[in-house]
Amino acid sequence: MATKVYIVYYSMYGHVEKLAEEIKKGASSVEGVEAQLWQVPETLPEEVLGKMSAPPKSDVPIITPSELAEADGFVLGFPTRFGMMAAQFKAFLDATGSLWRTQQLAGKPAGIFFSTGSQGGGQETTALTAITQLVHHGMIFVPIGYTFGAGMFEMEKVKGGSPYGAGTFAGDGSRQPTELELEQAFHQGKYIAAITKKLKGAA
Repeated sequence: MATKVYIVYYSMYGHVEKLAEEIKKGASSVEGVEAQLWQVPETLPEEVLGKMSAPPKSDVPIITPSELAEADGFVLGFPTRFGMMAAQFKAFLDATGSLWRTQQLAGKPAGIFFSTGSQGGGQETTALTAITQLVHHGMIFVPIGYTFGAGMFEMEKVKGGSPYGAGTFAGDGSRQPTELELEQAFHQGKYIAAITKKLKGAA
């Protein structure tokens, strides 16, 4: 059976979604891995989203908490809100109580990726504060560390991401993920997929 890796994310303006797409490509490049994109439900009404100039959501399917149990590993993505995950993703995780009671996610690996508005906006704290969610589910946090190599030490250009995971800077919303940021996202997908496959094979 194929190793299933779910890339589950929330994206308001598309920055996180672009990273998610590259993560899926990276995960799918690992033989025997089946990667799938999922969005978490939106919690804001259309009227509010309109006032925030948020574009329409893509056609990526909306996941339900129970569907998480089908995956062997995860890469979870969200924009930051004051250094922590956006409320939409937290609301989704708050609905996973039945999975927590039965510990259906325990022992499964998970990585984290993110988008922030500025360089000091949470490229580390967003992931760091999200780890508590994984801990209570008994999941295994898989950071990318410095496995991305020279790309981790880029100093001439602005680059999102950290040892915690792939990332990008949205700025005022007009900045899009750079080629290097997308390469890091691809690497993260491939890296976590390989670890997920290895863990499943050893089980």
